[in-house]
Amino acid sequence: MDDISEVIFQPIERSRWMKLYTMQFVQNGRNRTWHIAARKDSVAIILYNKTRNVLLFVRQFRPAVYFASIPESDQKIGQEIDIKKYPPKLGITLELCAGLVDKDKSLEEIAKEEIFEECGYDVPLNSLEKIGSYRCGTGTNSGVQTDFYCEVTDDMKISVGGGIDNELIEVVEMTVDDVKKYLNQSYLNSPPGFIYCMHWFLYNKVECLCL
Repeated sequence: MDDISEVIFQPIERSRWMKLYTMQFVQNGRNRTWHIAARKDSVAIILYNKTRNVLLFVRQFRPAVYFASIPESDQKIGQEIDIKKYPPKLGITLELCAGLVDKDKSLEEIAKEEIFEECGYDVPLNSLEKIGSYRCGTGTNSGVQTDFYCEVTDDMKISVGGGIDNELIEVVEMTVDDVKKYLNQSYLNSPPGFIYCMHWFLYNKVECLCL
């Protein structure tokens, strides 16, 4: 997963996944300018395998995380990055199974598809418990993420998962104790939604599951 080389950063011109805007406005009589990276809304799913009492996550390389891990003085635009000094593992994150809302389908249908594509489980729609929705990245994009909780069993797994369209996704299984240890670290290479959902799970589900 971290076999990455020839890393070069370039200014973005256009993207299928986001649009860049400059917003000019007056606030309290003061002229202001703000840059916005508008992106699609998303879904994320807490997956709990009841057969083996483990939570399911995905590990993947995130270019934006890697970029942010490099000091600005070494973010040499148009020049190759020294991957010995800044190994690609800096950009590998632990996240929930998730995906963009990029189809004309219900959020539950999109969540079901993401579970199958990334983790290989075929789940019924009525097994998805909606947790709630909130804004992400309020300083740049403010897309809405909707979270779900879903319990699965081994007999629901019908493929290895790993994503589609040349995605490189590794499915990771962790016990509740493993998750608690992970959350207690001083630094997490995970998004805030992951942390929120794990605390939601520990507060709302662990006792019910007798873990």
